[in-house]
Amino acid sequence: MNELREVEVVVIGAGQAGLSSAYHLRRTGFAPDRDFVVLDHSPGPGGAWQFRWPSLTYGRVHGMHALPGMVLADADPERPSAEVIAEYFDRYERAFDLRVRRPVDVRAVREGDGTRLRVETSAGTWSTRALINATGTWDRPFWPRYPGQETFRGRQLHTAQYAGPEEFAGQRVVVVGGGASGTQHLLELAPHAAATTWVTRRPPVFREGPFDQEAGRAAVALVEERVRHGLPPRSVVSVTGLPLDGAIRRGLADGVLDRQPMFDRITPEGVAWDDGRQVAADVILWATGFRAALDHLTPLRLREPGGGIRLEGTRVVADPRVHLVGYGPSASTVGANRAGRAAVRDIRRLPAEEPVAA
Repeated sequence: MNELREVEVVVIGAGQAGLSSAYHLRRTGFAPDRDFVVLDHSPGPGGAWQFRWPSLTYGRVHGMHALPGMVLADADPERPSAEVIAEYFDRYERAFDLRVRRPVDVRAVREGDGTRLRVETSAGTWSTRALINATGTWDRPFWPRYPGQETFRGRQLHTAQYAGPEEFAGQRVVVVGGGASGTQHLLELAPHAAATTWVTRRPPVFREGPFDQEAGRAAVALVEERVRHGLPPRSVVSVTGLPLDGAIRRGLADGVLDRQPMFDRITPEGVAWDDGRQVAADVILWATGFRAALDHLTPLRLREPGGGIRLEGTRVVADPRVHLVGYGPSASTVGANRAGRAAVRDIRRLPAEEPVAA
């Protein structure tokens, strides 16, 4: 466990971004275990998808893009997405012999000897010339804080803990959040719950018409602009709006998606606004998104004064040995694929190590 193992590249995370990166490393001549290693803290293949709630079927997944080199064909749209994608990732890892090591918790990345980085994990320590960080966001659910939150007598949970609508049968549920998860939860909960209330900080933006390549590029460019200036990234969904599909239209028509402004405080019995209005609740479901899981990179001091990490492409400006894939503009599944390829291309341009003097 104390042995220091040397590789050219360490990939942290085996979701879409990590597997894409590993594929491009393998394709360009890097050998697994000898030249690179993929470390994943999850119990099995599937990235964050393996933790999604069972009622999120594959047919309801928005924009799942195939990994490079292997299409995801003939998937049953009625099966849980967690099962479909976990099986697909498992086939992918075996087909390309990526040799993902799991479960491995990466505890810290520090300066190593010479120009190398030191990656300290639950399974030992690696010394590497370059790092591809693909840890995503699932492990850092964002919980906003509101006055009185600790006094609420009901249950509070985050999307990361949501297991399906049945457990809310007969309960009064407040859903907080204007993204895709919030609307999905509301549409699922409505037939089971005694009552639902939808609150968001900003009025939701619904997008009509197809989301073509030009619209996608424009959305990614807005996220990329923040990252380029060292600001924390916003999600791509936050700038694309919610697709106005049939389910959303029905939810708007029948009042399930009747958005209310954000409450001002939480009471023991529910939520309240300063204008005197109150809503009683048994459950507050926080569909408030996630933040990038980057605590293990803290020793490298990569953050800018604006609170984010400034990138050029996928490369961290403050440390060109480090690449972030699946972060900011590459957080979508197709973006993660492209980012993995770009990161590997950049890593191949790193200058050769200087020989150690005798």
